Amino acid sequence: MLAELDKIHKGALAAAAQVIDQAGLEEWRSQYLGKNAVLTQSLKQLGGLSAEERPQAGQKINQVKQALEAAFEERKAALQADKLQQALDTERLDVTLPGRAMPLGRLHPITQTLRRINAIFAEMGFQVYRSRDVETDEYNFLLLNFPPNHPAREMQDSFYVEGGSADNPLLMRTHTSAGQIHAMREFSAESPENPPPVRIVLPGMCYRYEQVSARSEVQFTQVEGLAVGEDITFGDLKGTLTDFARRFFNADVRTRFRASHFPFTEPSAEMDVECFVCGGKGCSVCKHSGWLEILGSGMVHPNVLRNGGYDPERYSGFAFGMGPERLTMLRYRIEDIRYFWRNDLRFLEQF
Repeated sequence: MLAELDKIHKGALAAAAQVIDQAGLEEWRSQYLGKNAVLTQSLKQLGGLSAEERPQAGQKINQVKQALEAAFEERKAALQADKLQQALDTERLDVTLPGRAMPLGRLHPITQTLRRINAIFAEMGFQVYRSRDVETDEYNFLLLNFPPNHPAREMQDSFYVEGGSADNPLLMRTHTSAGQIHAMREFSAESPENPPPVRIVLPGMCYRYEQVSARSEVQFTQVEGLAVGEDITFGDLKGTLTDFARRFFNADVRTRFRASHFPFTEPSAEMDVECFVCGGKGCSVCKHSGWLEILGSGMVHPNVLRNGGYDPERYSGFAFGMGPERLTMLRYRIEDIRYFWRNDLRFLEQF
């Protein structure tokens, strides 16, 4: 048996030297070190040897096994080194080439518009005030002077959610105007007898049960503005919003105000800017009117002031609401609001 083991040892080493790839090395390992290898069979034959021969044969089998395992690792390392050298010889890298720049993300066009709006009003002395997306019926409607039978309260027009009570259910806010009451109550709580003036813009997402089309979505962003103080007039409203339009679009843009109606303002007005596509001459973008509507506004209704903790006999104020999607569409002549929500990089990378 000892002579046979020496023969196996020499034959295995010779065969290992002839292996040229990893697949061949695995076949070699299976042949000489696997479950059915000669060494494994030799171990099974130890039981047939005498007590004097058995220890010597067992020791020899272990020596040969260890030698073959070492030969396997050595050949494996050699093959890996050869493969690396071959790759270096055939796949050389030109280290003088410039590196590949990592792709950089960018702000969504609506986020860019929101930041621009906030920056313009910040220069006018307004601060950003954030309010919650889930509102109560009280804050979203009642305290904003929406009567109980107003159509906006219908289940078909708003997204109501679980929670609240039968008299004051919860819903996804339909406008950021609900934040007006939160802000005024927070300001007036500091000094109920002499509440400080308010100058805020309220950006955020709104939700309405709308038919999705090129002009409407079930979710959209809105920026509400509120200014409350003593002796604030409609002239202040017009001056503030006209200045905003000039800063946002261009210094020469013309504006106009049209009478309208909102439950939480009185009087109320829609604000238009002259169509910058046709210069006021009339085109398909402005529906041949020469004007583009950009926001709604008005003087804060006395009931809303009172609900916010401000005495309408002493204080007055104005409010406005605009849609950043609409402003972005007008500014860049985008025809479909759905582009903003499709995450199509071909569209988003243009901004």
